[in-house]
Amino acid sequence: MANQEISKIFREITELLELKGDKALMFKLNAYKKAINILDNLKIDIADIYKEKGLKGIKELGIGEKNAKKIEEFIKKGQMKDFEELKEETAIQNIIAHYFESKGVGLQELKNNAKKRKIIYSRFTKPAKQLLELAGSVEKAKEAIDKVASWANTRKLDYAIETVFKKWLELDRLKPKEIVKKPFYRGDPMIFSTVKKKWFVISKYGEWLEFADKESTIEWKIIE
Repeated sequence: MANQEISKIFREITELLELKGDKALMFKLNAYKKAINILDNLKIDIADIYKEKGLKGIKELGIGEKNAKKIEEFIKKGQMKDFEELKEETAIQNIIAHYFESKGVGLQELKNNAKKRKIIYSRFTKPAKQLLELAGSVEKAKEAIDKVASWANTRKLDYAIETVFKKWLELDRLKPKEIVKKPFYRGDPMIFSTVKKKWFVISKYGEWLEFADKESTIEWKIIE
């Protein structure tokens, strides 16, 4: 059904409008959210409604004229010009916002910090453009950021947006550090014998002492 596809596009548009900081943001967001709600709860394919009643049929559902025309465009052409233009217009902002999101800074916090000059937004424009050129698309640039973030975080390393394109040739080899949990009993390490099918506690003298307590008392610690 076209309903889900159009609803997904409208959701992406609302995210991009928030990113852009559109002047008529609240009015547009409300219109899109209303359309999304209608589409999500519609039991009939909106494409069938359009075939039967045209633009009028879409508007009768309670969807405003502008968004009804966008739906008509999608049904006819399989895309929305406004959406494609908005994606292109906000590409750099999108990459920068995703970089900060990977560091735990949400969009609203990013905007507030930019207003207070705690974050100099323009400083990230050039590296974001370089990353976009390397990646070829916003989606692939985001994937690259996620890969570097995952790799860096497991090693407790900080990373700048420049790190992503500097590590570009290594992306396929960048893997998160394996997190291993090992068993301990009252501070002493343990080992499981597959031969005897029993747990043993290794004493500070290296002796293997048979574990006689409940398994719930075993403490699993992360070993980096």
